Amino acid sequence: MSDLLPDDFVIAEDEYTKGITIDDILGHRTGMPGHDDSYMGEHSTQPDNARSITRNLRNLAPAVPLRSRYIYCNMMYTVVTHLVEVKTNKPFSEFLEERFFQPLGMDSSSLQPDGAKAKGLGDRLAKGHIWDKTTSSYLEIEARNCPEGQGAGSVISSANDMIKWIKAIVNQEGPINENVYQGLIKERSSREPKGGKLKPHTSATKYTAGMEVYWYRGHAVYGHNGVVSGFGSRFIFLPEFKFGAVVFGNAEGTNSVAAQLFRDLIDEVVGVAKEERTQLLSKQTVVKGQQEGKLKKKTQGNQRNEGGSITKKHKEKQKDNRSESAQPQTRLLSQYTGDYWNAGYHGMKVEIKNDALFIDATDRSMAFTLVFEHQRDQTKYIAHLSDFWEGGDDLIPAEFVFDGDRAVKMGLDLEPLIGDMIWFERKDSVG
Repeated sequence: MSDLLPDDFVIAEDEYTKGITIDDILGHRTGMPGHDDSYMGEHSTQPDNARSITRNLRNLAPAVPLRSRYIYCNMMYTVVTHLVEVKTNKPFSEFLEERFFQPLGMDSSSLQPDGAKAKGLGDRLAKGHIWDKTTSSYLEIEARNCPEGQGAGSVISSANDMIKWIKAIVNQEGPINENVYQGLIKERSSREPKGGKLKPHTSATKYTAGMEVYWYRGHAVYGHNGVVSGFGSRFIFLPEFKFGAVVFGNAEGTNSVAAQLFRDLIDEVVGVAKEERTQLLSKQTVVKGQQEGKLKKKTQGNQRNEGGSITKKHKEKQKDNRSESAQPQTRLLSQYTGDYWNAGYHGMKVEIKNDALFIDATDRSMAFTLVFEHQRDQTKYIAHLSDFWEGGDDLIPAEFVFDGDRAVKMGLDLEPLIGDMIWFERKDSVG
């Protein structure tokens, strides 16, 4: 990658800069974690795009050695789109249109909601739905542009269009020739099963290129899901049977429903007797799964990074610590306030709101707020993270460092996989 993008592709450690290949990126084996909270949304004073996401890699810490394990990283797929734009001298939206959408007759597909509107499809754009448990009703939200997430997501399409893409893969039609097909299905990394246990009759999952593959009763099943706030999607195909399916939904829980539906469809295709099939989940179970399945954050692309399980453990641990050892706040809150800076995560402004330290990070691509709760020593805190769209109360360890009577550094545990906090320096303390 550094040979292809010598000025832009630089990682904090030289071995990654020199070593990472396109294959490593496609297989999520670069060693780079998600760093999902580092990129800025379209309403930020300095919104990110594919180039700025790429150039910011130098300011972000890798988590594990190159090719040592699978770690999902949305931004690396955005980096690949920057490479496409540089080498073709075209916007990624134009590349998709010329190479995929037009040849396959995907007339309802575009990049970003604004791309759909430019095609005259604005009246067909679905609105997303998020369950609000306080009112026991769905909140309706607009689909959002996310140029900083292109490649990991941001394709606007319909089920009827997407099945054309699946058909092209299965039959190796149009832009999908044999070489492209083999590149798409090439296994690049392995995923550990959740909880260390495999589902019945199912192998471990491998990652290929924008797809996963597992074997069910001896038959290969390829697919992937997509999720942003209020929307979900999933596709599968079984090349042995030339069978494929797509589910799109504009509400939370789409992918839980799709997974159950696909299991039944796959059983039908491979000829599993009805009495041997795994039972579909009840409606109540699916709804419960939707509500309990929210971990730290959502992603703009296809899947949240693996930090979620670690964040959940942090949450449980911090709850225990809070109940046992919380001390009263005695320092003036004004000694903590101010603008803080980290090169990779940009600026954070600590304010006072409702007699508590507060950060409004809704300018991020994955917008959120933080409310600080003191734990001990006037420096150790728990930050309550609430997603702007989905709400919630996820607990993030936080810490301040003082020089005299004012804070000069702030640490936030925004990327658990790196094993350290993200440290921000107070702006008037830098240099």
